[in-house]
Amino acid sequence: MESSEHQTNRPEQTSGQPAEAGKGSALARFMTRVVSGLIYVGLFIGCLLGGTLSTAIFMAVVSWICCSEFFDMMRRDGKVPNAPLGLVAAALFPLAALGDSYFLSAALFLLVLSVGLWYVYSPRCRISDVSVTLMGPIYTGYMLSSVVLLRDAIPGFPGALLTVGVCASLWVSDSFAYLVGSKIGRHKLVPKISPHKSWEGFFGGILGSVIVWCILFATGFFRMDLWYAVLCGVVVSVLGVFGDLIESRIKRGVGVKDSGTLIPGHGGMLDRNDSLIFGAITAQLLLIIGGVI
Repeated sequence: MESSEHQTNRPEQTSGQPAEAGKGSALARFMTRVVSGLIYVGLFIGCLLGGTLSTAIFMAVVSWICCSEFFDMMRRDGKVPNAPLGLVAAALFPLAALGDSYFLSAALFLLVLSVGLWYVYSPRCRISDVSVTLMGPIYTGYMLSSVVLLRDAIPGFPGALLTVGVCASLWVSDSFAYLVGSKIGRHKLVPKISPHKSWEGFFGGILGSVIVWCILFATGFFRMDLWYAVLCGVVVSVLGVFGDLIESRIKRGVGVKDSGTLIPGHGGMLDRNDSLIFGAITAQLLLIIGGVI
């Protein structure tokens, strides 16, 4: 009788456990994501406040890691990138942004020349290997060097504030997109590439970005009209989404969920910065065109 009673009661005793365990694990994952995200953002903002040099060093490290993750994904697709050349270039681009603009051009020239010579003198090297070796550092280090250029455009605290604001507009955009999409998202944005993204989340992300840009306008530190701040918020958010989708397409093409495991709850460094790669350089160009920097 005891065994039969235990067997009868077992479903009742365990029926609530999976749900409770699921809730607990979901909460643990959420807290892990929040804590790791705050640590990363804290380091990022600290380097921005520290000045252009600390910003360049931080972005050089980030670019190195992002490029390394990109190369790892390409190897899964059968490509053989020249990692030493690509990784050095990825780290060099943000450091080159500390000098005059021709330093970036020189770094790009040296990358293409070096990879070209590698192709000439390596009979086993394929043009696809050359392509991914070039794309890795350009996609990461060259694009992310815009963060350094932004920080260097305006000296002192206003420059730090502007760069933090640009980055924050992309972080807030991602957060708003997730919150809105998870609550009311019904219409898929690009289901074949990123099935969890929705149009509702897309517009929620734009709203979050615009709010941050309006705050930048309200500080009074920058020569920027309100309508231009709104325009920047919209365009930067949209390009940030494009950056996210481009990385999602790369991951889907090689069959991985995340680019890496460096940041708990977020995946790899490239996962964490995919929207910044395109969003930051878009912001820099818009601010130059608008005469803000």
